[in-house]
Amino acid sequence: MADPRSRLATFALGLPGAHEDFPWGDRVVKVRGRIFVFLGGTEPTITVKLVESHPHAMSVEGAAPTGYGLGKAGWVTVPVSDVSPEALRDWVEESYRIVAPKRLVAELEAHESRS
Repeated sequence: MADPRSRLATFALGLPGAHEDFPWGDRVVKVRGRIFVFLGGTEPTITVKLVESHPHAMSVEGAAPTGYGLGKAGWVTVPVSDVSPEALRDWVEESYRIVAPKRLVAELEAHESRS
């Protein structure tokens, strides 16, 4: 089975203003220079900033608050293997909405309302 992080990267890069970067050798997607999803290194995980979905993400076996103090700010690292692709995309989009400038979130919402 293919690593779902590749499909998540494609989804994340389709969000307004998103671009890929490789700080510390890890694949991330940023908006306006701010990371909204870490796509992990060798471990099959993603790290996203969540508010509304945080309890759901933390209920996944193996999920944990992100290290380096990020967990206190709502970041959670989640294994991707047992989570539906829809939930993973929802979490990436929620993280984007938290991190992105309001103008880009409005652009996303306008695009969604036309779809």
